[in-house]
Amino acid sequence: MAKKESKTNQPSRGKYLLIVESPHKAQTIGKFLGGEFKVTSSMGHIRDLPKRELGVNPADGFKLTYEITPGKSKTVAQLRSAARDASTIYLASDPDREGEAIAWHLREVLGGKDSDPRFRRVKYNEITSRAVKAAIADPGEIDMNLVDAQQARRAIDRIVGYKISPFVR
Repeated sequence: MAKKESKTNQPSRGKYLLIVESPHKAQTIGKFLGGEFKVTSSMGHIRDLPKRELGVNPADGFKLTYEITPGKSKTVAQLRSAARDASTIYLASDPDREGEAIAWHLREVLGGKDSDPRFRRVKYNEITSRAVKAAIADPGEIDMNLVDAQQARRAIDRIVGYKISPFVR
């Protein structure tokens, strides 16, 4: 009798960690890769601006303050645990501005810095064995221009929402 697969966010064992956005993608991609890979999911964004504060400091170059998204503490703890044992951590969030920001937040929360060689960015436009393996074979770096674009959008959204909306009512 086949063992039923767990629907939790627990990764399988391996020396490489690949993090995607959704559990369904993790399950599918896990079937493509060998036992050296742990494939798990961040379940989307893991950090955001504080819910009850502006989180943007115009006096300090519009510096943003982030916190772990409510309800994501368990996911972050699981990702940190998986990252401790990994020799390489592949950040495979979607290949767009939001996905790039998710990859950056993951690296930050998991303790990586800009030059940390353990963290590699992989991008693919289709979830096929060929596309995923090709992306892993040719990893890149996080595109900070895309991250900065996403952060600028969040800052503008927050400033408009907190500072201007009350006057428009």
